[in-house]
Amino acid sequence: MGASLSDLLAGGRVLLTDGATGTNYFQMGLASGEAPELWNADAPAKVIELHRRFVEAGADVILTNTFGCNRHRLKLHGNEHRVGELAHRAAAIAAAVADDADRPVVVAGSVGPTGELFEPLGALTHDGAVATFREQIAALRDGGADVVWIETMSAREEVLAAATAAIAEGMPYVATCSFDTAGRTMMGLAPADYPAIFAELPVAPLAIGGNCGVGAPDLLVAALAMTATSTFPVVAKGNCGIPEFRGTEIVYSGTPELMGRYACLAADSGVRIVGGCCGTTPDHVAAMRNALDAHVPGERPSIDEVVASVGPLTNARAAEPAPRRQRRRA
Repeated sequence: MGASLSDLLAGGRVLLTDGATGTNYFQMGLASGEAPELWNADAPAKVIELHRRFVEAGADVILTNTFGCNRHRLKLHGNEHRVGELAHRAAAIAAAVADDADRPVVVAGSVGPTGELFEPLGALTHDGAVATFREQIAALRDGGADVVWIETMSAREEVLAAATAAIAEGMPYVATCSFDTAGRTMMGLAPADYPAIFAELPVAPLAIGGNCGVGAPDLLVAALAMTATSTFPVVAKGNCGIPEFRGTEIVYSGTPELMGRYACLAADSGVRIVGGCCGTTPDHVAAMRNALDAHVPGERPSIDEVVASVGPLTNARAAEPAPRRQRRRA
């Protein structure tokens, strides 16, 4: 059955999202360089299958197959004219799976970055970005998405443009960034500073947080920083370990057991929505579900405890305290 994210959050328990889209599709036959969004029209049975496997694994939230479903990203594949069609199909597919579930499942409309730089570094304007995101979000809403899920963002400007678009289309939203560059986003946004950027918006997000990045330990450090400063529920949707080449294939190092430990550490860190990103399979999500269901809440972990439980940080600087600003003498 469909569900409201705000209602599930009000229930007080830690919610579980699904895992990866692209890396699972590669195992299902997606070719390198092929746009996953095209499968909403060309291989809907495979999209349905992955959603169902995540629901069966225990996910409370499933994300639509629309991460790159905007005119800029689809233009790379000659399909920029199909934004509305593909986004609507994706939301309808996910909504049908959620409706078939015997418990509440939220359909989150995935909205990824445009891949363009904002002016003055690039040509993308605020109004242009808002228009791009509104096109995608309107189709997701009309297809049956319950909430807009803005993810893997790096630039403050792009987060705010996507959030503005969601608000304009009358949709609640969640917004997560990828803190993958020495503990910050590629454009320099720090986790502790992230909650404050939403103050200027007329409608607040349902939740904020981090996703993707460079592995579970680093994401947990970012989550600890956000839960210390955020009045919003925090999301942690980390990659399943670190990608490694094994022959010609990329394999993520995180085991289901590791992801189960990560989920419990996230809960103890104050995270309200936990899940997996790249490399995370339904087996990993099932392990996180079992771990969360059996978890006895503990103390907020230290960074040393995070490292001892789920492995070393990829970016050691992520754990360093921010430098103090020195006062200038008059």
